[in-house]
Amino acid sequence: MFNEDNTIEQLVITTLKNNGWKYVSSEELPREYSDVMVEAMVKEALIRLNPEIAEEPSRADEVIYKLRTLILTVQPHNLVTQNEMFKKMVFEENSYPFGKDGRMIPIRFFGTMTKEDLAQNEYVVTNQWVYPQKENGKRLDIVLLINGFPVAIGELKTPVRNSITWLDAAGDIAAYEKSIPGMFVTNIFNFATEGKCYRYGSVCMPIGMWGPWHTPDHKSEGSLADVKISIEDMITPEKVMDIFQFFTLFATDKKYRKYKVICRYQQYEGANLIVERVKAGYPKQGLIWHFQGSGKSLLMVFAAQKLRMMPELNNPTIVIVDDRIDLETQITATFNASDIPNLVSLGSKDDLESFFIGDQRKIAITTIFKFGDIKKELNPRDNIILMVDEAHRTQEGDLGSKMRLALPNAFFFGLTGTPINRIDKNTFNTFGAVEDKSGYMSKYSFSDSIRDNATLPLNFEPVPVDLHVDREKLDAEFEALTENLSKEDKTELSRRVNMKAIMYDRKRIRKVCEHIFKHYREKIEPNGYKGQIVCYDRACCLMYKEELDKLLGPDATTIVMDTNNDKEDKYKAYKRDRDAEGKILDRFREPNDPLKLVIVTSKLLTGFDAPILQAMYLDKPMKDHNLLQAICRTNRTYDEGKTHGLIVDYIGIFDNVATALDFDESSMKKVISNIEEVKKQIPALMRKCLSYFMGVDRTIDGWEGLIAAQECLPTNKIKDEFGADYKVLNRAWDAISPDPFLNSMKYDFQWLTRVFESVKPTDGRGGLIWASLGAKTLELVHENLQVGEVHDDMEILTMDADLIDEFIEKQKDLRKTTIKVEIDLVAKIRKHSNDVKFVKLGEKLENLREKHEQALITSIEFLKLLLELAREAAEAEKEVVPEEEVDKGKAALTELFHGVKNSKTPIIVERIVGDIDDIVKIVRFEGWQGTTTGKQEVKKALRSVVWVKYKIKDKEVFDKAYQYIEQYY
Repeated sequence: MFNEDNTIEQLVITTLKNNGWKYVSSEELPREYSDVMVEAMVKEALIRLNPEIAEEPSRADEVIYKLRTLILTVQPHNLVTQNEMFKKMVFEENSYPFGKDGRMIPIRFFGTMTKEDLAQNEYVVTNQWVYPQKENGKRLDIVLLINGFPVAIGELKTPVRNSITWLDAAGDIAAYEKSIPGMFVTNIFNFATEGKCYRYGSVCMPIGMWGPWHTPDHKSEGSLADVKISIEDMITPEKVMDIFQFFTLFATDKKYRKYKVICRYQQYEGANLIVERVKAGYPKQGLIWHFQGSGKSLLMVFAAQKLRMMPELNNPTIVIVDDRIDLETQITATFNASDIPNLVSLGSKDDLESFFIGDQRKIAITTIFKFGDIKKELNPRDNIILMVDEAHRTQEGDLGSKMRLALPNAFFFGLTGTPINRIDKNTFNTFGAVEDKSGYMSKYSFSDSIRDNATLPLNFEPVPVDLHVDREKLDAEFEALTENLSKEDKTELSRRVNMKAIMYDRKRIRKVCEHIFKHYREKIEPNGYKGQIVCYDRACCLMYKEELDKLLGPDATTIVMDTNNDKEDKYKAYKRDRDAEGKILDRFREPNDPLKLVIVTSKLLTGFDAPILQAMYLDKPMKDHNLLQAICRTNRTYDEGKTHGLIVDYIGIFDNVATALDFDESSMKKVISNIEEVKKQIPALMRKCLSYFMGVDRTIDGWEGLIAAQECLPTNKIKDEFGADYKVLNRAWDAISPDPFLNSMKYDFQWLTRVFESVKPTDGRGGLIWASLGAKTLELVHENLQVGEVHDDMEILTMDADLIDEFIEKQKDLRKTTIKVEIDLVAKIRKHSNDVKFVKLGEKLENLREKHEQALITSIEFLKLLLELAREAAEAEKEVVPEEEVDKGKAALTELFHGVKNSKTPIIVERIVGDIDDIVKIVRFEGWQGTTTGKQEVKKALRSVVWVKYKIKDKEVFDKAYQYIEQYY
């Protein structure tokens, strides 16, 4: 039976039992510890669902043998592929020679689709499942079985420390995928919870992409009751089978790696609402507003996949309609990557006409404008379903009515990433159903997407006033200039010249580019992100590129623009076909590519997905949908360090956010937060963190200073509270840094960082509170901090066990001695954090700390065991290979380039040294210093980094760098 004391395990199992899963304890299941499938249950299901197997049950063994082979041949690197093969074996490649005279017939592994059919499956929940052997096997908290196949694995944490979260549980699952991949071959999804938050993900999905599951009426989390609601709603037999069949898919990335996609809850809800409406036949329309970046393309993939597979819809035709070529490219790429069958692209009006007149039953992708010249009905069928992306913009002219003329009985579903403007009644009329009281059949707002971490918050940063567009001053000058013109001429001239005059001003462009250069180098590049510059028009793009080339060099930027109607060949250099443009954008997405900033005017402001993009330098008047879609290029999630998208506003758009984003939803006013507001919060956040250490002298260095700080954090609970408060401060600090405003607080921040690093768990647990620091803080740590100087007291470490008691008797302060040993041990473990032996020591230390915290061992026993660990660490350190000579070379180069750093050459020192190290290691060979060719090759390599990439033309620096390389490499 399940453990009554474990509240979370009890809650999960009870909830699942109420949902229709039968509880069977793992000991009672008819399986060996080495079995993944419960083969007796698999066999029963095959007999139950297939008359041909029922008449000769031994046929089931043939099927099971094939499944067993699939499971046994899995390796961690091919887990996603084997997982996909299992799904194909179940739903596609499921024919066996069990028919009359050995004829191939499809067999069924599961009952699907209808309630009666689903009821034929056996749904079991079990716990404490051990695999692959009893001794030293892995123990899985929750396993869900359908017909004997383990389809979901759940890990639960009941933390002694607040910092142990669902992330740690998900981390356990990620580790199991590597150590016992066989358990995941038949997997649909995995879930994790610590009783506050519930998260789920598919096999091999990065933990940062795991999502919550909310219901339309309940979106809060933080309690057991919230977790119960999520599990109650998601993990029903019907939904798990639905997700398995229609809402998971396998895609291939640009490096030809397979990955698995599972729906987020809003995609599941939106796609199923479309399916239900089509099945019911009424109403024949509906409007979906899911905020930018929350996965509308995939929602359409899931809906199309399910609609095409439903027999009662009689082989329907699905049409995805876009209003932009770039969106069409993006959605086609999403569908193609997802290996969706029967997909066609309708590239011309003729293609469109022949597709519908020929009554093709496929999934088609096209643009709204292909309907522009349609003058007649093309197909009267009532099982044609259109999903129109960015629906609010498709009403140009009478395109909406042209679609209805062509396909009078079709279903029309509109999807938009931006809320419908209050004056845009047209969109509601075309797509909105009267039955949907709010106007939308499904809504997923900006605040929903931020809360779920589907997208990031947006910050804007105003720029120095002299770079802003001063409209009042401009209007006054224009009036003086045109006082002799008639009102009509003045208006016409104003419309054409007024704004252009400012935007084309070379002096202003130069100033703006200098600001972009400084801002990017100081605030965006150090974190490893990239930027987009939005210019007034195509001519401005060229001027920006020219100025930025002087500052960053030609390789750091490019222009992506529409080059049509270019009679003078002004934009010829940037004329690219789709493939060439795609390659440029792939380079932009690569972290190590020298292309850092992309200059645009209208391209890439919709449908462009590059999570590495953080900053948009906005120098073009925009508003409403266009503005909202543009700024949301920056708020895609990327890595742990990316906490927000940033808009640097040169045009004064956000001087009045309410005017810039004039939508019905009051929540839209909260879309943008001012970086100045973040700045105002920092002193209070700093005070809150320092309040933990009242009376501590922060000027004392070394472990003595850390002892005083740690004595203010006596329990794990208080440590976790400090860790959580410090993380908030650290995120704000990284968002503002390197603003001079922070200088007066730098010492205190460094001190707090040092304390944070010294009390942080040494085994990687507690991802939400104790996750790694931001790039700018780390730079500060490397420049100025050491977590703790290691002062091995050999007298203590070499002491025999029977002398320790006597030693402790003599010590005046047991706690001080303990903390000193602990700080030294932590410093050693951190120093060798990539060494397996030290990782294990870190785990031992955390387990020991936890026992002490729970009073399972006395303080004297704690010190004794700490000393044992310290001795182990000292022994392990003797085996660590000493630093290579090359590292001395890196150290010498680092010192050299720190000396070069000045306002004109803002170098990221670690990066330049890393680049030199990488390229020299490639070209050098044994004894290269004694050959002319070797010297030439190394000098050429060094020149490519120092002169070409970083524009440092100082001969003395070059010669010195070469001398170091000759000496150390």
